[in-house]
Amino acid sequence: MSRFFSEKYSSLVPYTPGEQPQDKKYVKLNTNESPFPVSQAVAKAVEAEAGKLQLYSDPECVQLRKEAAAVFGINDDEIIMTNGSDEVLNFAFMAFADEKNPLRFADITYGFYTVFAELNHIPYKEIPLREDFTIDLNDYLAVNETVVIANPNAPTGLELPLGAIEEIVKSNPDNVVIVDEAYIDFGGQSAVPLTKKYDNLLVTGTFSKSRSMAGARLGFGIGNPKLIADLNTVKYSTNPYNVNRLTAVAGIAALRDNDYYMNNCKIIQQNRARTTAELESLGFTVLPSKTNFVFAKSDKVSGEKLYLALKEKGILIRHFTKERICDYNRITIGTAEQMEIFVSAVKEIVG
Repeated sequence: MSRFFSEKYSSLVPYTPGEQPQDKKYVKLNTNESPFPVSQAVAKAVEAEAGKLQLYSDPECVQLRKEAAAVFGINDDEIIMTNGSDEVLNFAFMAFADEKNPLRFADITYGFYTVFAELNHIPYKEIPLREDFTIDLNDYLAVNETVVIANPNAPTGLELPLGAIEEIVKSNPDNVVIVDEAYIDFGGQSAVPLTKKYDNLLVTGTFSKSRSMAGARLGFGIGNPKLIADLNTVKYSTNPYNVNRLTAVAGIAALRDNDYYMNNCKIIQQNRARTTAELESLGFTVLPSKTNFVFAKSDKVSGEKLYLALKEKGILIRHFTKERICDYNRITIGTAEQMEIFVSAVKEIVG
């Protein structure tokens, strides 16, 4: 770092995104992107809007919020649109957590939570998952802290039942509970309906996974209108034009084409089931996933060696070095053809 870098960030450890190597063409199963392209309607909407880039985007995202409200069964004042779900998570940490309201989240979960906490100088506690990587509900009941739960969780893929989510929200009435639903469309049960019942619940989501728009950067938060107003205060104090014109029209078209995307999610679930069965037949331990990836390990080869051997064969998966999960790898579920290539390579590696 330079000699000018502020001391308040000197110990900050940034988030490490998944690899995006350019040396050759890979079967990319490492960053949980959708293997399916956007719908034709989205492509046409973006092309038509390109001629208006000299104009600022709508800071209120009026039409985008209306379309989203119709899909999610909410009012348009109960949603904020953001530059990816990372932005709404950062806004929420800034708005609802501080010295009096520290953060609480799992020790094995989305890596950006610790980064946002450190960036904003918010105290936090990482709560160990059980040995089977499930959440112990008692760790989050009546804790009087700002709770953050990725549901389904990443990188494990495990889902906490909706009833358990409601118990956590109900038992912490004076603190916001943030439920990160980046992967909810792959078989999970959303907590969005609970936002009508509890004014301390914020549900976040993204268009990156189930709606094939990882490169467009579009996310959202859903909650009580007063929570959304708080988030907008942070937004307008940092980046009012946070959703660009092309992304906004792409989001509108994607929401109108929702059946196309939800059908793709069903295909992913089918491919996930087949891949899980294949890996288990090879002796792998595979956690029951409700996401567009599986979390798996083998007793025949270490997680790191499998990752490196597959990379040599032109297949990328995600390996983590954290001690509790270093034997596992996270494998994005792609097309049926991609998963056949992956399984065939794994068979060669494990013998």
